[in-house]
Amino acid sequence: MYPRHAESRIREALTDTRVVAIAGPRQSGKTTLARKIAGETHSYLTLDDPAVLAAATSDPSGLIRRLDRAVIDEIQRAPNLTLAIKQAVDEDQRPGRFLITGSADILAMPKAAESLAGRIEIVTLLPLSRSEIAGRPPSSFIAQALAGNIVDASHDTAGLPELVLAGGYPEAIARSSERRRRDWHRAYLRSVMERDAREISSAERLDRLPDLFGLL
Repeated sequence: MYPRHAESRIREALTDTRVVAIAGPRQSGKTTLARKIAGETHSYLTLDDPAVLAAATSDPSGLIRRLDRAVIDEIQRAPNLTLAIKQAVDEDQRPGRFLITGSADILAMPKAAESLAGRIEIVTLLPLSRSEIAGRPPSSFIAQALAGNIVDASHDTAGLPELVLAGGYPEAIARSSERRRRDWHRAYLRSVMERDAREISSAERLDRLPDLFGLL
C-alpha cells in the first residue's frame, strides 16, 4: 500500500470532529485508506452492497441508530443517510463517530450541505502524487515557486512523460504496459460518465456524455 499524505490530517480530524469525510474520485484509494485508519475501531458498511443500500434507503435512521462508530463507504448513493447521521451526532457528540467516503462532492449533495454543516470536516483524496508513489514526503515545489523561490528541478525530470501518462490511480499504475493502462483509463471514464453522473445529477441525455468527451 502506498503512503498517503492525507492520512495524518484524517487521523487528526477524527480526534475533534464528529463526522470526517474522505472525498475524491472513484478508485483514488478512499476505501483502502478509510479501512486502514479506522478498521480496528469502527464497523464498516459499503453502500455498494445491495442489502446495505436497501436498508439505508428504506430506514436510514434505523440503520444509523444501530451503529456506534462506523465507516460508511460511497455515501453519495444514499443522501438521506446524512440527515440520520446529523441526528445521531447531535445526540452523541463524541468526535470521530463517522468516517464517510464519497466519490461526489459531499457538500454538493442537497441534503448534506444543510444537515452536516458545522459537524463535518472534508479531506480530499486525489489519485497518487509522484511523491506518494516514490514513498517520499510531500513536495514543496509549488509553495516555494509561489513564494518566489524557484527551485531547479531539472535533475528530477527523468521519466516524467511516462509518469504523467501512467497517472496516479493505483489500479492503472499496477498494469503491466502503457496499452493496458490506457484501456483501464478508458473503462474508468466510461464508468464515471455512466454511473456517477447519474447518481449526482438530474441532467438529461446523460447517455450522450461519452460522445461529448470524445469531441473534447
